[in-house]
Amino acid sequence: MATFETWKKNLAIFVCLLGLFYCLPNFLGSSMKTKLPTWWQPVSLGLDLQGGSHIVLEVKFDEVIKERLSATEDAIRSKLIEKHIRYTDLKVQDDKINVTIINPADKSDAKSLIRKEINQGVNTSFEIEDVNDHMEIGYSEQAIIALQDKVLSQSIEIVRRRIDQLGTKEPTIQRQGRTRIIVQLPGVENPEHVKSLLGKTAKLSFHMVDDISLNDARRGKLPPSSMLIEGGVSSREGAYIVKRLPVVTGEHLTDSRPSFQDGEAVVTFEFDSIGAKAFGNATRENIGHRLAIVLDNEVISAPEIKGAITGGSGIISGSFTSESANELSLLLRSGALPAPLQVLEERTVGPSLGADSIRLGGISCLIGLALVVAFMIAAYGTFGVITSIAVLLNLMLLIGGLSFLGATLTLPGIAGIVLTMGMAVDANVLIFERMREESKKGIPVMKAIIAGFQNAFVTIVDSNLTTMVAALVLFNFGSGPVRGFAVTLALGIITSMFTSTMITRLLVFTWLQSKKPSKLPI
Repeated sequence: MATFETWKKNLAIFVCLLGLFYCLPNFLGSSMKTKLPTWWQPVSLGLDLQGGSHIVLEVKFDEVIKERLSATEDAIRSKLIEKHIRYTDLKVQDDKINVTIINPADKSDAKSLIRKEINQGVNTSFEIEDVNDHMEIGYSEQAIIALQDKVLSQSIEIVRRRIDQLGTKEPTIQRQGRTRIIVQLPGVENPEHVKSLLGKTAKLSFHMVDDISLNDARRGKLPPSSMLIEGGVSSREGAYIVKRLPVVTGEHLTDSRPSFQDGEAVVTFEFDSIGAKAFGNATRENIGHRLAIVLDNEVISAPEIKGAITGGSGIISGSFTSESANELSLLLRSGALPAPLQVLEERTVGPSLGADSIRLGGISCLIGLALVVAFMIAAYGTFGVITSIAVLLNLMLLIGGLSFLGATLTLPGIAGIVLTMGMAVDANVLIFERMREESKKGIPVMKAIIAGFQNAFVTIVDSNLTTMVAALVLFNFGSGPVRGFAVTLALGIITSMFTSTMITRLLVFTWLQSKKPSKLPI
């Protein structure tokens, strides 16, 4: 008996209405789309359809190595002096720390001391080698690979935070190889401001200003515990001598906002509990001394400490404009990049080219749909009309599904939609051919239709499952446009399975109960 259970009918109708609901925003005007809630939005268009900017960044990993080696060099110097071990030629050279122990009898103690020092904290990946009369301390090959992965992952996260705070819609940020990051910004035609933000490391630290004369420092009379840093544009002096060891770093910042003080643009900041304690102790112990605020190896300002600052918050001033104060606060909120970024490649896709892609993609979809409908009607008559209705519903469900998932539609994604429309009738062809075979055996119309749906189901699942595996592989190992194609293909397989096994069956059984034909119309 040809029946279609009530719960299946209700499910089919509910899914179609839900698909129509999420599909609707794609056909509204631009003015209406801006008024819609965030959970009910049209499909986002990718860079190739909307236009925008494509930027390839390279992480300057060498700078990370130099910085870490320099910090380790300072730590080793302090320990050797503390233990009264005489040394010479302690310096960083060719990605290694070189040091010569003057007294051979102290070499074993020095090596143990150095090994203990470099195996603390994050410096667990250093190796010590004896080379002729000196020692070399450097990273192992495995440690460099691990450090590259860590730095690249951190850089991607910081880039994402900075771009998200700019309000850029649907940016694509992903890694390429071991040292590169791809940034795609749909709708952004002039990425200069974005590039300027991404090009700033935004490493913030607070150092006590040393009392050493600047002239003495320039003549080489600079102790190992101090360093010379140039003054930035907003600072009042050309250079500063500061203590190497920072009082507190930007890692302990929890918030930063632009503000105004005495009619001047400033940047306020807040520390976490650890940073607040360190900052409070330093200001309490150094009243009357100057504290240098260092951003990306430039001193922004070096005010005198008037009293202990124990509230865990403070103000950075330095002849800021409203724009520069807002930009600095954004950078500090996002966090410092672990390494500088260099722009290797930049491409801009104009909106007119994107509009042409959409138009041509739409035309290809319509042509594909028309050919499929014409073929099915010519081959299967009434059942071909039913299949055409199911294909239109499949297209609606596919677009609605992409909107619901917040997926980004690209040109390869449109290709996936066209392919899905062709695949959407595969299951119907299998079902109708099984019906035709059963009918040729003399089986009544009702039983032939039921047998067609039942016997073709396993084959439909097998064929779609293999395609789904291919889509999942493309999504897992692909990137950018390849992933867009995989998403539309996978979602199209799910919607076509639903329409062929639920919608087509509902329509066929409804027609069968209404017409009660004596002959199969295919």
